[in-house]
Amino acid sequence: MANTDAYVVEGTTKPLAGIRRAAARQMIAAWEAPAFHLTVEVDMTTALTVKTVAPGSTVTDLLVSVCAKALIDHPALNSHYGENGITTFDEVNIGLAVATDAGLTVPNLHRVGGLPLAGIAELRKGAVERARTRRLTMNDVTGGTFTISNLGMLGIDRFDAILNVPQVAILAVASTRQRFVFTEGGGQWRPIAELTLTCDHRAVDGATGAVFLSRIKELLEGAIAD
Repeated sequence: MANTDAYVVEGTTKPLAGIRRAAARQMIAAWEAPAFHLTVEVDMTTALTVKTVAPGSTVTDLLVSVCAKALIDHPALNSHYGENGITTFDEVNIGLAVATDAGLTVPNLHRVGGLPLAGIAELRKGAVERARTRRLTMNDVTGGTFTISNLGMLGIDRFDAILNVPQVAILAVASTRQRFVFTEGGGQWRPIAELTLTCDHRAVDGATGAVFLSRIKELLEGAIAD
């Protein structure tokens, strides 16, 4: 007679707690949003010289600075979506997705609009250090109006980030790769990165998102202003 008992696989269950439990709830809410994605290729030649303009700063700091400027120019992306309406903010508070031993967390850099690169770098270093040593405060993880997820250092060529609800947009930054770019003079190798903007379609339409992303590209490819 055939054995009808179910096959049991032994394993170890670790209850979700802390950051991972909060992240799971956040992801469920994010997947309920009707999101769309927009991608551009950015020539990072100028961006990669950021340390010569502002020693101690990184490309991530420049991304925060550029996004802050673009958000001031296009405040519809600096918003929260809620059941009762869309709240747009004057203050620009940008969250940075940080991988830690306890899971992914997003500390916020508050009031970065108009800050010089050195000021942004100081805020970023402190927030990342507190995230990785599990010393984030409630102030660190609240008040964000926009988020950047940079996986470039991990060799990822392109990805779509999940919305950090109730925020209406998040920018995904992939690796910078040498690509042959055709120009009027023939062509040359350039450091190119793909940036993908995810937007909540309830608050942002495609044209608005496209103009905002084009502004980010323009700022990254232009002269660096400290």
